[in-house]
Amino acid sequence: MNQQVIEKLAIEPKRSKSLAGAVSTTYTVSVIAATFAEFVTYPLDLTKTRLQIQGERGGTHGKYRGMWATAGGIIREEGFFKLWCGMTPAIYRHMVYSGVRIVTFEFLRDSVMSKDPDGSFPIWKSAMSGVIAGALAQLLANPADLVKVHIQMEGKRRLMGEPPRVFGTWHAFTEIVKKGGVRGLWKGSVPNVQRAALVNLGDLTTYDTAKRFILTHTNLPDTYVTHTLSSGCAGLVAATMGTPADVIKTRIMNQPTDAKGNGLLYKGSIDCLMKTVKNEGMFALYKGFFPVWIRMAPWSLTFWLSFEKIRSTLVASGF
Repeated sequence: MNQQVIEKLAIEPKRSKSLAGAVSTTYTVSVIAATFAEFVTYPLDLTKTRLQIQGERGGTHGKYRGMWATAGGIIREEGFFKLWCGMTPAIYRHMVYSGVRIVTFEFLRDSVMSKDPDGSFPIWKSAMSGVIAGALAQLLANPADLVKVHIQMEGKRRLMGEPPRVFGTWHAFTEIVKKGGVRGLWKGSVPNVQRAALVNLGDLTTYDTAKRFILTHTNLPDTYVTHTLSSGCAGLVAATMGTPADVIKTRIMNQPTDAKGNGLLYKGSIDCLMKTVKNEGMFALYKGFFPVWIRMAPWSLTFWLSFEKIRSTLVASGF
């Protein structure tokens, strides 16, 4: 490690020696930053979800073919504030998901995965940490994610003349349990966990690696410029890796179920993957990629800038 890097690291605030304090602070800051980022970019998530559902029944095309037409249709037919439909369960999700993923990644990076003698963190270890952190966080947060998808699709169902399935967050939760039992709350958890593993492989690993690379190979300090560049890389990689799994996850979660809670359209993630490709082609797996990317880019930027700034304000070390 060269002298320049040593000097940069030396001026960073020291990490708290209290493990409980450090973990609770990191968890809380992660949830606050994620909630802010979610609110700013949520309309893009709703648009993306509607796009991914288009064409799944028999390979027919949906009414809207692109992101802007879909968003415009939601505003025109359902109202402007419907762009934030499902925001409440999205916040509930991040109260679990974002806190767990950041805390787990930092724990694996700083305490479990050994660093190289020069203090660097090998990218393959960072990748493993990102996959484990994302999968664990999403497994725990799946019920809130399922409720969010159900609420997001209600506006479209009503416009199509279909009876409403849910009337709010708590009603959606109880209806899911009533039809599928507690196990029903983890409907779609397999593709959801797969997606989260890939997204966090892209997001956490890319951000951590890009930030360390910038600090090591440039004269830039650990400030908002470095955080902006790192988050831009993270958002693009995360969107590229996560969109196919996101499409599968959304379709499985949104499909109707029988009395036992079994899906009526797909038997599982592999079956959904094969039917989607067969009926709509390979590129159907990247339906909604553009809104996924342009959401992940500002989401990643907003989250990481907020996260790093709050940590700095609390005199804690950077990510």
